[in-house]
Amino acid sequence: MSIRADLSRCTSTQRYEVGAGGTRYPSEGRILRPESVRGGMASRRFADAVASFDTARVVMFGVPFDRTCSFRAGSRWAPDAIREASYNFETYMMDHGRDILDVKFHDLGNLPDFSTTEEMVKGVSEVSERIVRAGKIPFAIGGEHSIAPAVVRGLPKDVGVIGLDAHLDFRESYLDDKWSHACSQRRIADHVGYDRTIYAGVRSFSSEEKEDRERLGLSFISAFEIHQRGIERAVDRALHAIGREKVYLTIDTDAIDPAFAPGVGNPEPFGLTPLQVKAVVNTLAPKLVGMDINEVSPAWDQGQTALLAARLIREAIIGTVEK
Repeated sequence: MSIRADLSRCTSTQRYEVGAGGTRYPSEGRILRPESVRGGMASRRFADAVASFDTARVVMFGVPFDRTCSFRAGSRWAPDAIREASYNFETYMMDHGRDILDVKFHDLGNLPDFSTTEEMVKGVSEVSERIVRAGKIPFAIGGEHSIAPAVVRGLPKDVGVIGLDAHLDFRESYLDDKWSHACSQRRIADHVGYDRTIYAGVRSFSSEEKEDRERLGLSFISAFEIHQRGIERAVDRALHAIGREKVYLTIDTDAIDPAFAPGVGNPEPFGLTPLQVKAVVNTLAPKLVGMDINEVSPAWDQGQTALLAARLIREAIIGTVEK
């Protein structure tokens, strides 16, 4: 997240509109014009999510929530935009040598439009816990990064959390809200411990966050270190740092350089490449007990960030059955 707040850009009256050319739904072959989708894109399940809840290995759900945004609003429209983008891809995944239909996964749809962060955290945590108790892996599609600690709270405390993020997100509170997206890692640490969470791809934090992380012993991996030493070494360091076999992965799409992912809430230059993020997902997927992807803001680009997010989700889904 950015250290500067511009609440005038984050009002709940903003609406996501598709471009002048309209949005094509591949499976139906129809065009929706902007005037027909003001107030949100028509909700449809993630492509190939054909399994029932009972038979699924992975259960995904959308959290259209961005009430604590501090720069670019609109991530509440991302769950549906990412689902729409998911229809672009073949079911056979060439580099994995298998079909995504081999993995049973289910899409619960979107959770309600929560009015406060406290309501969102309670609602998301309850859904996450229900999925986990059913022996399945929760995948959440944001929405802003405040959804991540809510999902993590539905998991047992014996998990380690690895995050990809341009920012440390380690404030105790931001704009009088301890559940702000600017506090995501702080709230995650409250649940799993400061020594069981690490964010990678970091290239921005406040002086207060610097002091707190040093005092509390929080580690991080900078984007500059990744560029210098390689993504494989960064993943190894992250796994060693959290010291857990069970891994939760949270991906803030602003970890990716805005040249590749411009449609995010708080873009920050000098970021990771899509292939670096793919490598992280492919390595961690077999260990995942949960995941979220967040901070895609569809109104700020031509759909490329939602496409990337959809592909990363598919990478994670198919990776859950790989060794």
